Amino acid sequence: MNFSRSDADIHLPTGSVGMTPEAALARTTHLCVIAHQDDIEINAYPAVAACYGRADRFFTGVVMTNGAGSARTGKFAATTDAQMQLIRRDEQRRAADLGKYNLQLQLGHSSRDVKDRNHAGVASDLRTIFGGCTSALQEVYLHQPIDKHDTHVACLLRCLEAIRSLPRERRPRRVLGVEGWRDLDWLADADKVAMDASPYPQLAEQLVAVFESQIAGGKRYDLAAMGRRAANATFHSSHATDQATSISWAMDLTPLVQDESLSPLDFALNHVDRLRTDVATRLRQMGA
Repeated sequence: MNFSRSDADIHLPTGSVGMTPEAALARTTHLCVIAHQDDIEINAYPAVAACYGRADRFFTGVVMTNGAGSARTGKFAATTDAQMQLIRRDEQRRAADLGKYNLQLQLGHSSRDVKDRNHAGVASDLRTIFGGCTSALQEVYLHQPIDKHDTHVACLLRCLEAIRSLPRERRPRRVLGVEGWRDLDWLADADKVAMDASPYPQLAEQLVAVFESQIAGGKRYDLAAMGRRAANATFHSSHATDQATSISWAMDLTPLVQDESLSPLDFALNHVDRLRTDVATRLRQMGA
């Protein structure tokens, strides 16, 4: 498996030792392609849990960027940016081992390159990944278009471009956009996809805790990720008891890969418009 950067990292966790990366990718059933180290564990944990300990499901994680530019405070205050990139790479490897991933890829691109829609290396790497998956692939997890992090949005768009370059019969059957730097609890209920994050609660906490370089830097992702999921479960429905203890919301992006004429911009704004309609309808019904 060849990628455009010599520092791209290919990691085969214990369950895949002895396989080639190509073979591991080909048996992938759940694929997550995301921007940064820890984005998988914070935002796409239900995909990890769905495959954990299973002999018939295989989770592959892909991180597009090199982790440069993250805050370096506390015990990491004297760490150089280059050193931090290596630390974040190793943390992602440990998470893959802990979560029993099928395959973990870290492409090592800069955020600037991911934001460049004409970057040949980014496009080539994503074509290699999506093209290397087979009919075994059931679900793909990406960022979503209403995220407020520029690199997350760029990562999504590059993935859509790569998927749309495939013949229709080779495209994923289902694609979900996960929460990130904007929650999805505001979506109209009909647009929400509930992903159960309740299984293996200890594992869920341990996976986020692996990324000490981020948590010790003053961002309590460990507390925030679990709190967000618990809040989603409780505030899911006002007139029903909780059906799960932990939920991650997602947006169904499948229409964007089925129809390349559908604009991601229009797709995103249509979700905003449906929320606007929902709010206006309720207010009018109540006498506003």
